[in-house]
Parts: sequence; structure tokens; C-alpha cells
Amino acid sequence: MQSTQMQALSGKELEYISDSISNEDLLIKQLAATAGTTQNSTVHQICVQQIQSHSHHMSTLIQLLQQHQQYAPTQPQ
Repeated sequence: MQSTQMQALSGKELEYISDSISNEDLLIKQLAATAGTTQNSTVHQICVQQIQSHSHHMSTLIQLLQQHQQYAPTQPQ
């Protein structure tokens, strides 16, 4: 039987998600810098597409954190 109730994320899981958000943010910044400097329209287009993809990943991770916020402990563990 599968439970539909969410459980609080562990500290390690939160660290993984935080690291992933940081990595997505870094990739977005690097792609934006490349898109802003390249003279090649194909490279520019690929960078813009990848920015959208990584922005979606980051948004999904943030939404995940927000969904689990109510299950987070109120006291440090």
C-alpha cells in the first residue's frame, strides 16, 4: 500500500536539493554569459534553450522545497 502523505526531508536530502539549486543557478549564469557574448546564432539559440531547461529544473526544486516546508521540523535536529 502506497502512502500519499509526505514526510519531512532529511538534512542530507535538503543539502542535495540546495546544492542542485546552486548548480542550476550557476549553469544559468554561465549560459547567459555565453549567449551574451557568442557571435554564433546556433550557439546562442542552444544557450537560450538550455537556460529555459535549467530554469525549469530550478523552479521544480524550489516548488519541492515549498511543498515540504510544512513538514519540516521547527527545531534544529
